[in-house]
Formats: sequence, C-alpha cells, structure tokens
Amino acid sequence: MDTSVLFTSAVAFQIGSFTVRWYGIIISLGMALGIYLAYREVKREHYNPDDLLNMLLIMIPAAIIGARLYYVIFSWDYYALHPDEIIAIWKGGLAIHGGVIAGIIVVLAYCYRKKLNFFRWADMLAPSLILGQAIGRWGNFANQEAFGPIIEEGSFWSWVPLQVYADGAYHHPTFLYESLCDLAIFIFLMILLRRRHRAGTIFSCYLILYSIARFFIEGLRMDSLMMGGLRTAQIISLILIAAGIIILICTRKTPLLDVSAPPQPQRKKHKD
Repeated sequence: MDTSVLFTSAVAFQIGSFTVRWYGIIISLGMALGIYLAYREVKREHYNPDDLLNMLLIMIPAAIIGARLYYVIFSWDYYALHPDEIIAIWKGGLAIHGGVIAGIIVVLAYCYRKKLNFFRWADMLAPSLILGQAIGRWGNFANQEAFGPIIEEGSFWSWVPLQVYADGAYHHPTFLYESLCDLAIFIFLMILLRRRHRAGTIFSCYLILYSIARFFIEGLRMDSLMMGGLRTAQIISLILIAAGIIILICTRKTPLLDVSAPPQPQRKKHKD
C-alpha cells in the first residue's frame, strides 16, 4: 500500500539551510489545539487563564526536554556514539511518557506554590493532553516510525490503511492505532468533564485509559525503547494505571462537582 500520497518526504520545506520537518509542524499543531481547548475550558469553569498561561510557559519547554531526555536515556547505546544528535529532536525521538511526567510535575509544583487545587487543574488539562497526543502521533507517520510487525502481502491485514514502509516492507501502523485510541479517550473525557464528577476523576481516567491502550499497542511495536528485556513504555504504563486507580480510590469520598453550567461570577455592587 503506497502511503507516499500523504508525505513524500519527512521535510515539509526548506529555506536555505533552514529545514522545517512535518514532525515539528504536526507536534506544534497538536500543542496549539490542546492549548486552545484548555484555555476555553479554564474560562468556562471560571478559573484564571493567567494561571494557565503561566503554567504553559514552564510546561511546554519542560515537556519537550522531558520527552527528549526520556528517549535519550533509554536509547543511550546509540546516543553515546552519536552525542551530536542528542538535541536533534527535529528528526524524531520524543517519548510521550517523558513529556507527560514532566508536565505533571510542573502543574503539581505550580499548584502547590499558588495554593491551587491540582486535581481540578489536572482534570481541565487532561482532555487537551490526550488530544495533542492523538494529533502528535501523525508526526511518527511523517518520519515513518512507531510501527509494528510486517504485514505480508495478501494476508488478512492487507486492508489496514496507512501502513508504514520500513526496512523494505510494510508494517502495522501502530501510530494510527494509538491515535484512534487517543481520540476515543478524548471524546470520553470531554463527555465526563461536562457531567458531575469528583475532582481528579478525569485525570485518573486519562492515566488509566491511555496507559491500557498504550500497554497493548506497545506490545506490537518493533521499535520500542527497552529497559533490560522489558518494554519501557509498558512498565511506565502499568505504573500510571496503578496511580490512576489509587487517585480514584482516594477521591471517591470527595464531593461531586457539577461543572455542566458553572455559575456566573457575581458582580460587585457599586455604591451610588
């Protein structure tokens, strides 16, 4: 199946020596849409958008550094021999788990410093995060990475669209499988966010549902980062599933929140 109709090259365009790759464009698009959604949600629930912007100023660079650092650490055998490529994120190599963990730490630290409710903020940001991930996975397709086993010509799986061509053969598009799962999780979280829920529920559902999907999809990938003889992403996924379950248990006795139609802020009375 020829997928060149979508991306004839990993490079989108070039101006002199300045090269712009599809990977960067797609990742940036995912971030932009996620930020827009988060901004709308923060305003809808009558929280201060300035707090969101302050978080993002720290969160975005921290998430990029965390995602790259995670990838480099678990690919150190390669980068020890090619140290000049450690910062070459435009060629791919951003591990989502590293970015997510770094982002969570930033939000947690910011909420602690400003005395904000971490779980309320985590709930508002979770749908934006999973939407960004759903879009960002297409950057893997542009780089022809994040693929699964070979699909033999004429086999049952030959109908699968957007197969990834690598090493002289077509492979299962695990990037597509994860993107579709992320999109489904995004829709579910948005529905849940509009209904009565306990603070932390949306965030914990994100941790559990995304990690379950990632655990099984990672089992198909041929280019997984490894920790010893185990797939790193599967280990982290199990840890995040456990964390999500613990949060659900710890918050089950907290009051239900009705954010379907947050009350309008009261206007101050002016004296004549």
